[in-house]
Amino acid sequence: MIDISYVVEFLPKLISYLPITLEIFFLSLVLGLLLGILIAIPRLYNIQVLKSIATIYVSFIRGTPILIQLFLIFYGLPAIVILFGVDLSRMDAFIFVIITYTLHNGGQFAEIFRAAVKSVDYGQTEAAQAIGMSSMQIFIRIVFPQAFRIALPNIGNAAVSSLKDTSLAFSIGVMDMMGRGDTLIAATMKVFEVYIGLAIIYYVIVLIIERLFNWFEKYFNRHLRLASTGG
Repeated sequence: MIDISYVVEFLPKLISYLPITLEIFFLSLVLGLLLGILIAIPRLYNIQVLKSIATIYVSFIRGTPILIQLFLIFYGLPAIVILFGVDLSRMDAFIFVIITYTLHNGGQFAEIFRAAVKSVDYGQTEAAQAIGMSSMQIFIRIVFPQAFRIALPNIGNAAVSSLKDTSLAFSIGVMDMMGRGDTLIAATMKVFEVYIGLAIIYYVIVLIIERLFNWFEKYFNRHLRLASTGG
C-alpha cells in the first residue's frame, strides 16, 4: 500500500534540491541554443568541411542515448585530455553534466533551426539582396527572427525533453532531485512514495515550461493575430 504521508514528507526534501536540477536545465538550454545556431550555420550555407563535421555531429547526437553520451563525456573526456597534460580527474561532476547536456541540446537545436530557416520564404532573401543588404544583415534582420518564431514550438518540446533528461545526472554522482530521491530510498526503502513525489514535481515543472513557451509563441506571433483581425 502507498503511504501518502511519506509522499508529503518527501516532497519538501526533494524540492530542496530542485535548484540544482533547474540550474542544469537552464544552463544547458541556453548554451545549447547558442551552440545549435552555430552548428546549423555551416549546413545552411554549405560551408565545406564544417558542414560535414556538423552533419556527423548532429547524426551522432540524435542517434545515441543521452545516458551513453553522459558516460562518454564523464569517462572519456578526462582520458583524452590527459594525453595533452590536462588533468580533469578532480573536476566536479556537475561540469561534465553541463557539457554533456549542452552538446546534446546543441545537436537537437541545430536540426530545429536548420529546418526553421529552410522554411522561411527565400523570396525575402532575394528581395533583401536586391536592395544591397549583406548576407549577415539578411540573416539577422529577416531570416533569423522568422525562423526563431517558427522554431519555438519545437524548442519548447525539446526543452521539456531536456528537463526530463536531467534526471539522469545523478548517475555520475550529481546530487540533484533524483540523487536525493536515491538517498531517500536507501534510507527508508519507500521506493514508490519517493518516485510519486518526484513525478509530481517534474510534472508541475513541465506544465510551467509548456505554459511559458505558449506565452512566448503568442507574444512573438502577436502581429499575425493583429493582421488577421485587421487591428
